[in-house]
Amino acid sequence: MSTSVPNGHTWAQKVKKEDEEDPLDQLISRSGCAASHYAVQECMAQHQDWRQCQPEVRAFRDCMSEQQARRREELQRKKEQTSAHH
Repeated sequence: MSTSVPNGHTWAQKVKKEDEEDPLDQLISRSGCAASHYAVQECMAQHQDWRQCQPEVRAFRDCMSEQQARRREELQRKKEQTSAHH
């Protein structure tokens, strides 16, 4: 009996315990980049070749880069506010 995986990959499959969300999924949801993340997953499931999914990968990367830049700015502002109070 073959143990092949539907769609040929396991990385997109979620193995969840009840009421437990994957920390990576939580991070992506909070980032505001979930839609582009899911677009990458859909493309990979459809094509099974990351090279055919470069527009989706770039969009996700750009979204996460922007989110990280905003987070760095926010942390810097908080640091400056904290040091101004002392």
